[in-house]
Amino acid sequence: MDGGPVTLDVQRERYVSLLTYKRDGSEVATPIWFAPDPEDDRLLWMYTNGESWKVKRIRNQDGRARVAACDVRGKVHGEWVDAKARIVDDVDSSDFERCFDTIIDRYGWQARSVLFFSRFGGTYRHRCALAVRLEG
Repeated sequence: MDGGPVTLDVQRERYVSLLTYKRDGSEVATPIWFAPDPEDDRLLWMYTNGESWKVKRIRNQDGRARVAACDVRGKVHGEWVDAKARIVDDVDSSDFERCFDTIIDRYGWQARSVLFFSRFGGTYRHRCALAVRLEG
């Protein structure tokens, strides 16, 4: 990013590509649902499995990340924006609740279905939130 204004339209887009970094510095991009915080469009909430590789990469790289608008398959159609990701895995925290409330508000029955079926798949207990702050 060149230090100009953030070009990601968080109200219009449905998916972002979350780019995280391996220990060797190589990049891995993953399409993911997100919801902007109702009070701060520069803060994006994301839901994922706490044992996923993207969470491990965020933890190993001190939250360094980038995001860009993309389609459901991950094809990027926007500019990359530098970001700082924070893992929220305390299910009793207000941030955790805020994340899931905003995701459910945005994706409705789709988000409820994912959470419902994650209980049967055994991944529900590994759920975590990502708080991704757009920089620049």
